[in-house]
Amino acid sequence: MIQIYNIEKIKAISPIAGFKGRMVHTPDLTIAYWEIDKDSILPLHKHINTQTTHVVSGELELSIGGVTRVLSSGDLVVIDPNELHSGKALKPCFVIDTFTPAREDYIQLSDSLI
Repeated sequence: MIQIYNIEKIKAISPIAGFKGRMVHTPDLTIAYWEIDKDSILPLHKHINTQTTHVVSGELELSIGGVTRVLSSGDLVVIDPNELHSGKALKPCFVIDTFTPAREDYIQLSDSLI
């Protein structure tokens, strides 16, 4: 069966101040569409999921494994499982993250499970 979603119609969650996300989940994957306010902080953390972060617009400073880089429109980074990472929005950002396996904590917060 084909599932089609309109991202703007998915209920937004805000697990961190300044981060508004809309999620789509499959049994194996979470896709997160983030609107991030300027100067919002992503605290240092890690998780079991492989993650990709694609900056669609804005500038996002990311520290991954102790290395800090600034990502801007069109940049994509892969974050390995259990890799410590943190970030800060240097400008308002629109970011698409993917997580595999699916993020169980985000599934519990959202209602867009396929």
